[in-house]
Amino acid sequence: MSSIKKRIGVTVLQAAKDRIRYVFDHFEAIYISFSAGKDSSVMMHLVMDEAIRRNRKVGVLLIDLEAQYNLTIKHAEEMLELYKNNIEPYWVCLPIKLRNAVSNYEPVWCAWDPERKDDWVRPMPNSNGVISDTKFFDFFHPKMEFEEFIELFAVWYANGRNTAAFIGIRADESLNRFRTIAVWDKETHFGKRWTTKVTDSVYNVYPIYDWHVTDIWKYHSAFPSKPHNEVYDRMQLAGVSLHQMRLCQPYGDDQRRGLWLYHLIEPQTWGKLIARVNGANSGALYIEESGNINGYQKVTLPPGHTWRSFTNLLLATMPAVTRDHYTKRFSEWLLGWHKRGYRNGIPDYAPRELEKKYWVPSWRRMAKVLLRNDWWCKGLGLTQPKSDAYNKYLKIKKDKKNEALS
Repeated sequence: MSSIKKRIGVTVLQAAKDRIRYVFDHFEAIYISFSAGKDSSVMMHLVMDEAIRRNRKVGVLLIDLEAQYNLTIKHAEEMLELYKNNIEPYWVCLPIKLRNAVSNYEPVWCAWDPERKDDWVRPMPNSNGVISDTKFFDFFHPKMEFEEFIELFAVWYANGRNTAAFIGIRADESLNRFRTIAVWDKETHFGKRWTTKVTDSVYNVYPIYDWHVTDIWKYHSAFPSKPHNEVYDRMQLAGVSLHQMRLCQPYGDDQRRGLWLYHLIEPQTWGKLIARVNGANSGALYIEESGNINGYQKVTLPPGHTWRSFTNLLLATMPAVTRDHYTKRFSEWLLGWHKRGYRNGIPDYAPRELEKKYWVPSWRRMAKVLLRNDWWCKGLGLTQPKSDAYNKYLKIKKDKKNEALS
């Protein structure tokens, strides 16, 4: 455990069980957000232990992103079969839009795109609970954003009931996940910091937020009969450290660093994976390179350029859609610094330590964002815009209700 964590006299396992019991005591409806990864799998085991003890059924949301390891799908099937008597499975195989961080020419891609059926990485599964009909959910529209779907599924599943959504994230895995737990202005369920109110009737619950990655594997050591995703065993054999093991769609901003693993772990999947989206092969080849190839570590200026001219050169070489996206994000960022005192423009570069802490703006920071294909400009301290999908869905439901009454 990290020294900055406050010890409360119980193990993280006991604390997680106590939180789960609290949720079952206070919520009418419960569902698990399950990715078949190491964290969500342990969380699902813990939640299902309590569900079985109380003879309750819980929903299980599995969003199948198509470009995934076969071992992951095998594990998902194993888990759903193991707990079939106490779950309502929602295995979503719908055309959902996702980030493609390995190409400026195809900045997004669509899982289960009906127009690219011949290029799918895997055939559509036919397991119990698979949802491939785009009309199954009244809120769904083809090629909607992943984040939109997550938000609207919660509203749909709750249907006005007091609902808890179990999310298997750990605070020490990333700064964004730490912020999810630590932010002090969020609404919680009666002061429980490991909960976050997301809609009028839905709370996200993070029962293993304080676990270390080693706690995950200590759990499996203590309960060897509980299945885990064998892809992690393959990652260990490939020399990947516990902290670097990630499972998600392979083309994302963080996940692209693990693209090369598909070649070792599932070579039969690799060929389809690189043919599925633009830039996947070159992304896997060069993602570990430092410098100007991917914008990691030390980045250098081409001869005759300033950081400002280099940034404008990079923008000029991009497709119009991508260039317009970055130009809009940059303009908003520059306006913010203008209001904070930089009325005559920002410097070409600043001390690296200050840039790393986001304390000063510079054109070098902007160039790095472009080289890293950092779509949401996280390197500038920006975040992905919050979707208004929830309010739009409420309006659609209200309009339908008024139409039925008229």
